[in-house]
Amino acid sequence: MTAPNASPASAQETPSAQGWLVLLEASFARLRLGMTVMPTMGLLFGLLLGWEGGPVAPLLVWGCTYLPVLLLVWWGHRRYLRDRALQSPQALLPIWTRRVRWLALAHGIGVALSVPLSLGHGNYEFMLLLHITLAGILAANAAQMSATLAVYRMYFMGAVSGLALIPWAFPGQWPMVLPMTLVMSTVIYRSAVNSHRFFVRQVVLEERSRDLAERYREASNAAEKALAEKNHFLTTAAHDLRQPVHAMALLAEAIALNARGQPQIEALLAQWRLSMRSVNHMFDALLDLSRIESGAVELRPAPVPLAALFDDLRTQFATDASARGLVLRFHAPPPGAAVLADPALARQSLANLVHNALRYTPQGGVLVGARRRGAHWRLEVWDTGVGVALHEQTQIYQAFYRPEHAWQIHRSGHGLGLAVVARCAALMQARQGLQSHLGKGSCFWLALPAAPPVAPVLPRMPAADLRGTSPSLQGRCLVLDDDPHVLDAWSTLLVTWGVQVRLASNAAEAFAQLDTGFAPDAILCDQRLRSGESGFDVLRALLARCPDARGAMVSGEYDSPELQAAQDEGYLVLRKPVDVDELHAVLSQWLRMRKFE
Repeated sequence: MTAPNASPASAQETPSAQGWLVLLEASFARLRLGMTVMPTMGLLFGLLLGWEGGPVAPLLVWGCTYLPVLLLVWWGHRRYLRDRALQSPQALLPIWTRRVRWLALAHGIGVALSVPLSLGHGNYEFMLLLHITLAGILAANAAQMSATLAVYRMYFMGAVSGLALIPWAFPGQWPMVLPMTLVMSTVIYRSAVNSHRFFVRQVVLEERSRDLAERYREASNAAEKALAEKNHFLTTAAHDLRQPVHAMALLAEAIALNARGQPQIEALLAQWRLSMRSVNHMFDALLDLSRIESGAVELRPAPVPLAALFDDLRTQFATDASARGLVLRFHAPPPGAAVLADPALARQSLANLVHNALRYTPQGGVLVGARRRGAHWRLEVWDTGVGVALHEQTQIYQAFYRPEHAWQIHRSGHGLGLAVVARCAALMQARQGLQSHLGKGSCFWLALPAAPPVAPVLPRMPAADLRGTSPSLQGRCLVLDDDPHVLDAWSTLLVTWGVQVRLASNAAEAFAQLDTGFAPDAILCDQRLRSGESGFDVLRALLARCPDARGAMVSGEYDSPELQAAQDEGYLVLRKPVDVDELHAVLSQWLRMRKFE
């Protein structure tokens, strides 16, 4: 919308109605200020004229006439504020622009009246001072009242009307004074036009800035909403996504046990297991990145023993490295060495680095070690892999970024593992980086603050040793899951291990199994059941019915409050897809303990 009698500003730089209203308010404010000081000016010039022997009354009366006018002006301002609260800028602008313009004209004429009131009473010096003062007032208003040029124009027309009296004010000098005054007035008006353009430009820029800020907020809110929806989808879908992977992992182990002594099948199953581990790691990386970006990760720093951390990684990746024909070595840290970090984030970061090194090392091996650097431990993962080109090292930690040569080595993966490392390091305020030469290998490192030494932890027995040469187990197990394919996979694997199995998809079926006289030694319960029941509540009810049994929660979810509550109460929580070696170790311990009780 263009204001009445708008400025000569470019049409492309026209403010909105609200912007024109802001400019009108600035002119109105300057107009009120100018009218407020006029009684003081009348008093001063009246006293000066009286001091020089002239009459005091005319200029004093002139100044005092502004007092009732001021009351009217300030009342009008209050009415304007009331109208602004009730009317839109489009409705308010034309009405109050017209009113302020007429008020500016009246003020300009009032200022010019000081000249005729002084004629015949003041000497040359007095009249010169009066005209210089009026020119200064005109110039000052050109810089401030010109926010709305139509308002200043009316004021200017009224104020310069006194120029017609210059021949009487300066009877001997008017041929020189009048041209000079006209030139000065022209310059002042042109300055007012330029000042107005500046005001308009500033309002336009401010409106554009607000518009950009509003668009940014809208885009930011939309992005946050989309991110929240994506994270919610991934979180809720995690369970269903992991179900088939979990079932295939159980079936692969059962097939492997029944195919012993058949090298061709064992080789195929080794590749199958490797693929399953890659898929599982991809799920973990994607969900971890989603949880970190959504702000759902709560930092819980604690001393993390490096020996235990390396032992976990050895157990996790030994089979993977062997299947790839690689040597995985760990340089044992000093006894008691520990870092101060969030245990889950530190483990996830180092696990991602080891997995990344194994994935992109066609031959040779991977070395994991720790070096003390002042007040920090630098955890390093060395490999003899493909390396990273220098120009790609600044991008390698971005989500979904993979170097071109990486695709040639390994087609799977989406460049999420190192992105998770970068996010975890940022959350822990830790330094991380890499040293790499293309074609010669890499060293990825993570620097964490050193913690006071902790008591050494006895090394865990490898899962393969726990299982021994025979997977046979003896005992009874009750499994609850709402997916028939997963239940079939559970049954196939546990029966292959020699375990008596009963299956259920909800609490009613589980208690029906108990009513038949089946007394489980172990109960494995999925958290999310299609019946709407809480798996944790069902597990506690079953264990209350079977006090001699041991129980564990099994779930593909990671942020479930119920699972967190189960862990806080000391229950074992197995994440899908369940690691078969870990499952066998747990059942071996539980069934052995049950046997000896």
